[in-house]
Amino acid sequence: MNFALYRDILSIKPIRRLITVGMIARIPHSAAGVMLTLHIVLALGQGYAAAGAAAAVMTIGIAVGAPWRGRRVDTVGLRRALIPSVVSEAVIWSIVPHVSYQVLLPLVFVGGLLTLPIFSVVRQSLGVLATGDQRRTAFTLDSISTELVFMVGPAVGAVVATSGLTVVGLTVVGVSTSLAGIFLMWFNPPTRSVRPAGMKDVGLSEREELAAAELAVVSSPAHPQEAAAEFGPVGRRARLRSRVVGNFSWFTSAVAVVFTVAAGTGMVLSGSDVGIVAALELGGHQGEIGIVFLFWCAASVVGGLLYGAMHRPLPPILLLLGMAGFTIPMGLAQDTWTLALLAILPGLLCAPVLSAASEKVADLVAEDRRGEAMGWYGSALTGGVAFGAPLAGIFIDWIGPGGGFYSVGVAGVLLCLVGLALQARRRRRATLPHSG
Repeated sequence: MNFALYRDILSIKPIRRLITVGMIARIPHSAAGVMLTLHIVLALGQGYAAAGAAAAVMTIGIAVGAPWRGRRVDTVGLRRALIPSVVSEAVIWSIVPHVSYQVLLPLVFVGGLLTLPIFSVVRQSLGVLATGDQRRTAFTLDSISTELVFMVGPAVGAVVATSGLTVVGLTVVGVSTSLAGIFLMWFNPPTRSVRPAGMKDVGLSEREELAAAELAVVSSPAHPQEAAAEFGPVGRRARLRSRVVGNFSWFTSAVAVVFTVAAGTGMVLSGSDVGIVAALELGGHQGEIGIVFLFWCAASVVGGLLYGAMHRPLPPILLLLGMAGFTIPMGLAQDTWTLALLAILPGLLCAPVLSAASEKVADLVAEDRRGEAMGWYGSALTGGVAFGAPLAGIFIDWIGPGGGFYSVGVAGVLLCLVGLALQARRRRRATLPHSG
């Protein structure tokens, strides 16, 4: 391990500034989830089921919007792509605390759809600013900063909400996020490497351009009848299918594995989150929830620091396998301190798995499609979060508070084992033509 890598990374001013801006920009939304939940329960008089439904609607909006927002960064540049987010953050979150629950639902969906894409922008820009081993350290620093944010944001949100200030708090969330977006536009971190003079800035990589040219030569019609047929319904469908395939040429099986890992990570994290709250609330120790979260997040920070100093990356799927496996014993805890101590092992692997997965996406996808890929990566992570919470809730209602940890832990382990088996099978099939 080489901890000097952190000093080297932080000595690079654009990277240091980008990580700082990303950390600050995440704070408002890290508090927004708690404030929105308590606003719906306390101010609007709805139940926790209604609050959970609103969170799910917002999550779906984020998952749907992330790839589109990332693609806009690729095609029109960062500054133009962020304008809708800067406007919507300030407007929507200033209106949300003043409307009924029925009106709130479509508003938070649109708010999620147009949310500031801070995650994908920071990761995409770090993939440009850092290379080689520096990239792993940079992604790890971003994961660590996110953990620090989630040590502070939800606690501040809970204090504001329980003080009866959800209207002010949610408005401040929107305005603060909008200001962060404006600063990001001014800073304008690079989202792709500077191209050599004379090279056109186009939406396709050289490999994709070559493949498209070859496809055009091979599939060009040999007779006038064939050319006329291309203007018919079948020809239009073929062109549409070819365009769709070309647009997703970056989506290889290796990228699919990373997205699956991201979804599994989100599932384990959100299920553990619900499990911690349920275990302590049902045990009458809800005032000690912060203790467990402190151990959990602090362990993630330590794990991230260790992983970022490593000379070689670890496969994200193996890191997720370890995190999911270590989550299962948390269901055996009978008191707050036992749960906090058991949270250390899965926590140690939290930041590393997120860092390793982001690094893998940056390595596998060309720069001109990386914003879109990071958007889909964020959607996979968000989709896992949306799935993990209700999965844990079902098992908590069925077998008790430990069910939340058992369900997402076992599901994560099975997901990784299936993925590893498919990878091994693909490698065997790839070597078959060379044998004998």
